[in-house]
Amino acid sequence: MQTYLVGGAVRDELLGQPAHDRDYVLVNATPSDIDRLLEAGYRQVGKDFPVFLSPQGEEYALARVERKTGSGHKGFSFATEQVSLVEDLSRRDLTINAMARDLLTGELTDPYGGQHDLQAGVLRHVSESFAEDPLRVFRVARFAARYPSFRLADETREIMTQVTARGDLSQLSAERVWGETVKALATSAPRRYFEVLKDVGALQVWFPELEALDQVPQPAEHHPEGDAWIHTLMVLDQAQEGTTAEKLAALFHDIGKGLTPPEEWPRHVDHEITGGILLDEVRRRLHVPKEEFTLMRVVAEQHLRVHQVLAIRKPGRLLALLQAIRGTRVEQEAFFASVLKVCRADARGRLGREATPYPQAAFLRGAREVLLGIRCSPEYAQLVASGVAGQDFAAELARLQIARLQQYMKSQAEPS
Repeated sequence: MQTYLVGGAVRDELLGQPAHDRDYVLVNATPSDIDRLLEAGYRQVGKDFPVFLSPQGEEYALARVERKTGSGHKGFSFATEQVSLVEDLSRRDLTINAMARDLLTGELTDPYGGQHDLQAGVLRHVSESFAEDPLRVFRVARFAARYPSFRLADETREIMTQVTARGDLSQLSAERVWGETVKALATSAPRRYFEVLKDVGALQVWFPELEALDQVPQPAEHHPEGDAWIHTLMVLDQAQEGTTAEKLAALFHDIGKGLTPPEEWPRHVDHEITGGILLDEVRRRLHVPKEEFTLMRVVAEQHLRVHQVLAIRKPGRLLALLQAIRGTRVEQEAFFASVLKVCRADARGRLGREATPYPQAAFLRGAREVLLGIRCSPEYAQLVASGVAGQDFAAELARLQIARLQQYMKSQAEPS
């Protein structure tokens, strides 16, 4: 039995980067070899092609070849007997992921030119079998986001486009597409994931609301960068250091603009309302988790009000906005902060305004502190002691909150 380090660990080693996952392939393994693995504490998972997890959690798989037998990611048959290392590597997606290093000798096996493509900065598929698994369209887009300086080989772009045109992407489950998308959002350049998907036609299949933003004009005085698609990518760039939920909220905050009738361009009246409605369909299609979806929806529906908060004159309207963005709840501080971060990214995701100040955030944080401080006030203690409950308590508390916000707004309007 020969043991080889394969895939991403070899690629990262050649790039001089730390390898987060180390996977191994076992070639010429006999039944007695497998028995020794089990005796050493390895745990077998998988039936069609045995995979063994070491006590340290590393994956050791028998060399295998696969054949397409049906639709979907489960429509494959596998063979493991007398399979060579080169045959095993041939089933992988990209040449840069189809290299192996012998653990005993350190020799590098690179039958498909992965090292050359790594040095040249090229993402290239290994063989025509690439097209048999449509998820690879999303995987390659994710690698494009992970390595933004790499270019997509023309022949790989063509085969990805063909896979999309055949309708194969509809075979994928929402969970697999969502998984690749979340991984892509964690890369150094998530915008490239969506750019590549758009380039090969896949964006229209799984993210049609984003595709609809392309070539949709916006008011030039607010959006010198051009159409809504370009703006969306720039906002995603601005949210790069944020959480997954924040980046998703940045990505989908303006999708309502895709429904604006052309005769109303470049204005997009009520796009925050239509965007919130569209997000329900996004959630159903992609099975978006509740936590991420909640932030996406609040940002889509409230980002314009946050931008315009300094122009608010009525404290009741300010209170309503703070309630909508969870600014009145102590336990929702992180959510409130995320809303402000994404709104700031929206304001800065515009040509020439990437470093513009965003005083709205400080204003709203100050208003939140005023509201939270009410619970420590004598007026609040008196309200609680009065025995008022239910809707009457809520109404009295709202009057107290509005009075405090009115004082706060007056103090902010006075010259320092």
